[in-house]
Amino acid sequence: MAIAVLALLLAGCSIRKMAVNGMAKSMSESSIVYARDEDPELVEDAFPFLLKTIEGLLEEVPENQELLVTACEAFTSYAQAFVAVPADIVEEDDLAAARAQRQRARKLFVRARGYGLRALELSHPGIVEGLNQDPDAALETTEIEELPALFWTGAAWALAINVAKGDMEMVADFNIANALLHRAKTLEPGWNGGSIHEVMITLEAARPDGGEESLRVARMHFDRAIELSRGEKAGPYVSLAEAVSIKEQNVEEFQDLLANALAVDPNAALDHRLTNVLAQNRARWLLDHTEDFFIDYEGDEDDQ
Repeated sequence: MAIAVLALLLAGCSIRKMAVNGMAKSMSESSIVYARDEDPELVEDAFPFLLKTIEGLLEEVPENQELLVTACEAFTSYAQAFVAVPADIVEEDDLAAARAQRQRARKLFVRARGYGLRALELSHPGIVEGLNQDPDAALETTEIEELPALFWTGAAWALAINVAKGDMEMVADFNIANALLHRAKTLEPGWNGGSIHEVMITLEAARPDGGEESLRVARMHFDRAIELSRGEKAGPYVSLAEAVSIKEQNVEEFQDLLANALAVDPNAALDHRLTNVLAQNRARWLLDHTEDFFIDYEGDEDDQ
């Protein structure tokens, strides 16, 4: 009798786990619905529920690698689009609130990074420790199937560094973020329409010891991002304008790049529609605040 009861309990646990894994797979596949949306406000309102649902599922299936990568992607995307970037707008009226928002973004990026590292650790036990010792060597055995985990973990790490430039402990991890993205690029340079190169524009320009050489390499990543995206993504234009044109105080290039970003048709590549809408919103804000970024900028004649 006891054996029969135990069998029923085990079967119930197995069925529950199968159901949760099925939900996890559906959740992983749902990201395209968000990517194709054209309403950032709608997506922003829906995102917190998505994030907590993913975390709830991970409580049930903590070693579901696909769901861990989804968590990394979702938290990274939310933190960048709806927390880190809007902090600049908040700063216009409330500096303290903007600082708090950037701190929140950093924490979300770190949470995303944690999920990505858990996913990589499942396939490569000890890789997290290896990344702290020799990042390139630790990543040598990663394969093409792990490219999304490599990219999103590297992106989360890079964006955490970018939003917390004053945190020297975070900045010290630059080489690890760089190694993750370089490994992803080595496995498939053109992945997702040049997304790897797009992130590396910002990362390379933020290199602590890079100088002019880093800016030159950032431009090379920009050229590849535009080529691989066939000009259907606004993000690379905005990234170069912010990361390089401002540093070099090249206002004409800055304005030309943002004009090119605004010329992109958001409906030309539906899988990138939301990111294009967000990038174009950012481009408009940057153009409206050009004088805040360029010391000698006097404005166009029509604005005077």
